[in-house]
Amino acid sequence: MNTCFVHYLVPDGKVGHDAFAVIRETIRNMDMVAIGRVVLTSREHIIALEPLDNGLMGTLLRYPYEVRDEKEYFDEIQDVKVTKDMLDLAKHIVTQKTGEFEPEKFEDHYEAALAELINAKRNGKTVGAKPRPKGENVVDLMDALKKSIANDAQPAKGKKPRKAAAGQKGNAAADQRQACR
Repeated sequence: MNTCFVHYLVPDGKVGHDAFAVIRETIRNMDMVAIGRVVLTSREHIIALEPLDNGLMGTLLRYPYEVRDEKEYFDEIQDVKVTKDMLDLAKHIVTQKTGEFEPEKFEDHYEAALAELINAKRNGKTVGAKPRPKGENVVDLMDALKKSIANDAQPAKGKKPRKAAAGQKGNAAADQRQACR
């Protein structure tokens, strides 16, 4: 997955508002994206600009030398025959788990661990490395999929079965996240 950084651009001053609106509406009407250069943190970057509501959304792009060839990674992936049963089970699970993306439900574990470490040091506690979890939990995917189906088929006491979402509503943030992949 490629990571990207999104910036929201707004005009500055009366002349800036006019030029900004002309550029924004031109690329919106032509259904195009503008490419430009911007300097951030003393370094020049390529930026793609696209209309978003009354503003412009800028996505930093990478120079070709910064992008590795996918074959460096994908060539070693084994060619595995995926059975129809496995695909059907997986599709069923995905359908059952589909819902709206709620970014507020996600936590930055790195940031939380760093804050915990800093607070521990402030309180004079000795901080050592936490033991790594052992990678002994290897399971058969087909068995795990079947177990997941069985668990979903039996709702917990007092809870109603969850309805599968009909589909996700499109929005600019979700579309942008998709474009960054």
